[in-house]
Amino acid sequence: MANLNKVMLIGNLTRDPELKYTPRGSAVCDLSLAINRAWTDEHGGKKEEVTFVGVVLYGRLAEIAGEYLRKGRPVYIEGRLRQDSWEDKDTGKKQTKTRIVCESLQLLGGKELGDRAESAPAQSSRQPPVAPRETKRPARAGNSITHDDLEDDVPF
Repeated sequence: MANLNKVMLIGNLTRDPELKYTPRGSAVCDLSLAINRAWTDEHGGKKEEVTFVGVVLYGRLAEIAGEYLRKGRPVYIEGRLRQDSWEDKDTGKKQTKTRIVCESLQLLGGKELGDRAESAPAQSSRQPPVAPRETKRPARAGNSITHDDLEDDVPF
């Protein structure tokens, strides 16, 4: 039997991304999205619900998220569901949490929404933050890079 684990979401960040580094130097970024749904019920009343989803990014995608994303910023995420489980240290009970593992990221909205001058990134990493590169890597398959990642030296 075939299996499919694919998630596509557009939402707004509920907090600034938390960029950390593993002891081996790999970037890991945790963020949370709010996805709004609005509809009209059978009586004509407007209804709205919000779903909050945790997302984890790895490698270069984690660094991009840590550099360009801020609370409130809209973003498109493609990825897969993953359920983590662990034993609670205090109670000894098994705990689980389902999150999205991001495989593709697209920054949405205008450049003014991602202006780094609005808020400084929270630094909770073991290594200093990665400085922006002079030349950006070309987009790899599965890793969408938007115009925000590229230099603004268009000749016209």
